[in-house]
Amino acid sequence: MSNFLAGKKGIIFGALDNQSIAWKVAERCVQEGAQIVLTNAPVAMRMGEINKLAEACNAPVFPADATSVEDLENLITKSMEHFGGKVDFVLHSIGMSVNVRKGKSYTDLNYEWMQKTFDVSAISFHKLMQSLWKLDAINDWGSIMALTYIAAQRVFPDYSEMAESKALLESFARSFGYHLGTAKRVRVNTISQSPTMTTAGKGIKGFQEFYDYADKMSPLGNAPAEDCANYCVAMFSDLTRYVTMQNLFHDGGFSTMGMNPALVEVKE
Repeated sequence: MSNFLAGKKGIIFGALDNQSIAWKVAERCVQEGAQIVLTNAPVAMRMGEINKLAEACNAPVFPADATSVEDLENLITKSMEHFGGKVDFVLHSIGMSVNVRKGKSYTDLNYEWMQKTFDVSAISFHKLMQSLWKLDAINDWGSIMALTYIAAQRVFPDYSEMAESKALLESFARSFGYHLGTAKRVRVNTISQSPTMTTAGKGIKGFQEFYDYADKMSPLGNAPAEDCANYCVAMFSDLTRYVTMQNLFHDGGFSTMGMNPALVEVKE
């Protein structure tokens, strides 16, 4: 390892099990010399295996509901107490749609569930950044990342209102990125990852078929979670100090393709 993150301290949201991208990011950050704090919603912690990751990474786990400003401020305060100072990087890897889980059609959404989707999947990102801002909790040249998806720009019908959530998430990254960059030299970006075989991803209708389609469409194939973790390490490191307010596609080229002959059946 190269110790790209030697001396850096960060908070990782959203590690559920060893299929989670956040799980892979946590492992890679520690391998590269960082100290981390792990967090997830109390209900997710009961469902997942985060304590195994915590033990492997020698990291404390501080539960927090990311939709609660009080919980976020408590998490950040505890993290600074643990580290003895400010943090250098944060990963927001949070997303949930009750409508998707319950199989509601996009043309027949439950709007209370939709509001919950937006709060958990996108507004939580603004709440997180605002809490970091108010508590002056992130060092100069720090890095904040959130995971998104290309459905923010293109139509993927079964992704439902999660598409609008990701569009809102990306907008928050740009808007808050301006304020954090100007005042504190902190950068904010999003990574648009390939479809990935996570516990959450596999719960989306037709996910396997779409995963196979994206893999064939992408010249390099789908980007694995481990490589997304490598990209996050690069974005947390000092090598990317002047990259901010960007949506960065990490998808094997999928986002640029129009048509791939590999998907066309050629008849002799």
